[in-house]
Amino acid sequence: VQLVESGGGLQQAGGTLRLSCAASGFTFEDHDIGWFRQAPGQEPYERVGVACISSNDGETHVLDDRKGRGTISIDSAKTTIVLEMNSVKPEDAAVYYCATDRATMNLYYVEEDNIWGQGTQVTVSS
Repeated sequence: VQLVESGGGLQQAGGTLRLSCAASGFTFEDHDIGWFRQAPGQEPYERVGVACISSNDGETHVLDDRKGRGTISIDSAKTTIVLEMNSVKPEDAAVYYCATDRATMNLYYVEEDNIWGQGTQVTVSS
């Protein structure tokens, strides 16, 4: 059972970032799935929530300044989550992690007991 993120790498400022999170060994049925970012120098417990989605009803939440720039979606098989952010900014650079929770995902708290992916590095060139 694991999560596998992909889609990071070098991004152009002003462009669109597209990150995927794939479930391996399970599906996202009855789960909430969230994206968190960890900036350089931060510890894992300092990760900041970006967006989350409920696999049951598709309800989504995008936090703070990424609201309006970011969307999160889930495929019909409930095995892959996609985070898209347009108008990419240098401050979007970070390692992005997805996490899944059978309970309601809390983007304001890093729940260590959740299943976490290994992270994908996003670098932004201006």
